[in-house]
Amino acid sequence: MNYRHAYHAGNFADCVKHALLLEILAAMQRKEKPLLVLDTHAGIGRYDLSDGPAAKTGEWRDGIAKVLAGRPAALAAYCGMVEELGLYPGSPAIVAARLRPGDRLVACELHAEDAPVLRGVFTGDKRVSVHERDGYGALRAFLPPPERRALVLVDPPYERADEFDVVVKHLAAGWERFRSGVFAVWYPLKHRAPARGFFEALKLTRLRDVVAAEFWRREPVDPGRLNGCGVVVVNPPFGFEASAGPVLQAFVEVLGEAGAGCGVTRLIDE
Repeated sequence: MNYRHAYHAGNFADCVKHALLLEILAAMQRKEKPLLVLDTHAGIGRYDLSDGPAAKTGEWRDGIAKVLAGRPAALAAYCGMVEELGLYPGSPAIVAARLRPGDRLVACELHAEDAPVLRGVFTGDKRVSVHERDGYGALRAFLPPPERRALVLVDPPYERADEFDVVVKHLAAGWERFRSGVFAVWYPLKHRAPARGFFEALKLTRLRDVVAAEFWRREPVDPGRLNGCGVVVVNPPFGFEASAGPVLQAFVEVLGEAGAGCGVTRLIDE
């Protein structure tokens, strides 16, 4: 438990993850039926980029600062959300701002110092519950939900050498418990080999209907550097694949360096 997301809040990978999260939520909320959002690795909810860990690393200056300055049309909803919420919003804050009456957010954070901070962010909001617990275990504890509709966001730190294998194991198990759920899994892209192995491992499970939405800031060939990231989506809601393309292309335009690119790839058919 050494990872603290506060050091990386607002960096380019955060921007990609959160913009795609908004697209998934918007697509799911076109249906009126209530839904559960389960955030397995939630962090502290909101981050002051001008002070503390985020100021120390300054990663946000090469991420959200450039996105807000460039403000491409495809990212208007994301930019508006960031400005609306003030302190840089993590995934639980973004989700909470979009909850409708009847929707719920279950946010899990294992770090003993971060969980109380997260709980404080949502004091008084009965639609949000915060649990200091292992996020992978939450897939067993909270699925299937009584709403019978759910978005599950899995965003581990990938500190463990076998994190991709752990993700595949728990993702497949969560899907077996609730096959109609939408599962969104963020992953880093340093060089291609780990992502290829991740995709092949997914194909060996019983998962169906899986796409990968990727952005690479530069050619992903340096294993010592975060060159891009992606989100694997199981059961992508109708319209997501079409809307994700322009969002990712907007990141290429405002954050891309030589060799930048993006793509939405279907990994497993329905």
